[in-house]
Amino acid sequence: MFLPEKTCLTGWTIFSGSCYFPSVRSGIWGEARQDCRDKGADLVVIKNSEEQNFLATITWIGLTDHGTEGQWKWVDGTPLTLANWAKNEPNNGGSRHGEEDCVHIRAADQRTWNDISCTAAMKWICKKIP
Repeated sequence: MFLPEKTCLTGWTIFSGSCYFPSVRSGIWGEARQDCRDKGADLVVIKNSEEQNFLATITWIGLTDHGTEGQWKWVDGTPLTLANWAKNEPNNGGSRHGEEDCVHIRAADQRTWNDISCTAAMKWICKKIP
């Protein structure tokens, strides 16, 4: 039986059966998520280390502890199982910044994760399954 190869729309990149769309502008986490939803996608949910390595850039990812501090969940509702936190992260900003409920990848720090204020301006990556 022949199965058609999955394809992505122009501007999207296929990796491991999913389509990824990197933003060209920066925005706060909520704007990033809405942009992805408008495209029929959502902020990227990282499922494995191969996907983590593919996403080698400074971007918002779909991980947050908005509901309960310290209980990290992906935007699809799944709990955090694979983690790639930078040293001493997540730290909720310590005494310097306060609430840090959203997460981005830091390319300069071996693609590790950092919790940061959701109002910081970052680029993002949308993900959907074709």
